Amino acid sequence: MSIEVKVPQLPESVSDATLVTWNKKPGDAVRRDENLVDLETDKVVLEVPAPTDGIISEILVQDGATVTSGDVLAVLNEGDVAAGGASAAPASAEAAPTPVAEQPREAVEQEDDGRAAHKLSPAVRRLIEEHDLDPGLIKGSGKGGRINKSDVMSYLDSADQDTVPEDAPAGPEIMGYARTEERVPMTRLRARIAERMVEAQSTAAMLTTFNEVDLTRVIELRTRYKEKFAESHGVKLGFMSFFVRAAAEALQRFPVVNASVEGTDILYHNYQDIGIAVSTDRGLLVPVLRDTGQMSFADIEKTIADLGKRGREGKIGLEDLTGGTFTITNGGIFGSMMSTPILNPPQSAILGMHNIQERAIVVEGEVVIRPMMYLALSYDHRIIDGREAVQFLISIKESLEDPGRLLLGL
Repeated sequence: MSIEVKVPQLPESVSDATLVTWNKKPGDAVRRDENLVDLETDKVVLEVPAPTDGIISEILVQDGATVTSGDVLAVLNEGDVAAGGASAAPASAEAAPTPVAEQPREAVEQEDDGRAAHKLSPAVRRLIEEHDLDPGLIKGSGKGGRINKSDVMSYLDSADQDTVPEDAPAGPEIMGYARTEERVPMTRLRARIAERMVEAQSTAAMLTTFNEVDLTRVIELRTRYKEKFAESHGVKLGFMSFFVRAAAEALQRFPVVNASVEGTDILYHNYQDIGIAVSTDRGLLVPVLRDTGQMSFADIEKTIADLGKRGREGKIGLEDLTGGTFTITNGGIFGSMMSTPILNPPQSAILGMHNIQERAIVVEGEVVIRPMMYLALSYDHRIIDGREAVQFLISIKESLEDPGRLLLGL
């Protein structure tokens, strides 16, 4: 029996999607719920699972095509799939399946390559296919040897250098070998990010205010309890949970910072849904933590870890990326000392964290060395006054410099 593999119902705010890459080819055996193809929208990558066990008989839409909900992508011949991957058939001398141990070496290598390719993110897989590269030759720097986009670019750079002949002349003439250009279309996600950044700049009266925070007590508290915290909750105690809790408390005190503009109205939210900016191979994603004012430190850390992992693997859902009322971005993990973060519309404010560095400061008349971080709050001056923005940032500073306030709700 033939079954059509169709584009699933796309989210209400998404009109179409781009077919990024097929993970299977005609003639391949598939299992029910196995990922067949990746579809990229302007927000997330969607996986299309196999509706049943069977064999891919025909692929109707090729990589790079634009599809909409209900479009037929492929035809699947339904049937049981044997353990070796072939469709089950009556036993006979002529059609007996080859035992796994007796499969040709080439078949085993192809299966291994398939498993390795399946671990690649859509953006990395596309880059490898565009340049016709063997992923087995690229050394991955990600977790568990996972290949990142930067690994592919480094490999391409080294390959370009290797193509220069040994007897090539030195000096300006050799530059002809390196002066190349390549035009690559933006991914849908990158185009969407660009659109939203321009939207924020052109529609909001954006202003940024700065402060600095002494993280001595946060670091001491984290150092003292991080092992017990991990044993008790099964997750590491990071810095982000302190900032999320501090931001949630400050948003409750200054609700206009948690509000948004809708036409000539100000929409106040009586909940704090905080987005955490996550850098992935595909670009910047901002998954949202719901009701952070009601979350414990352990809840925050577990949710951040889960969202970050799914974001890097391209498995995050559209529902995880929508509805935030405030955003936190941490440029410090890349070494940033100071920046002016851009608003995430329709939100009216965003908090920027930066690198922690030991600096000399004056405390009670004495010069001491303390771990300091610059904080930046970008806000929409149409509804948030400078006084409210400064007091909001001071509230976060006070909570972090005396983290007992967070635990006691003071």
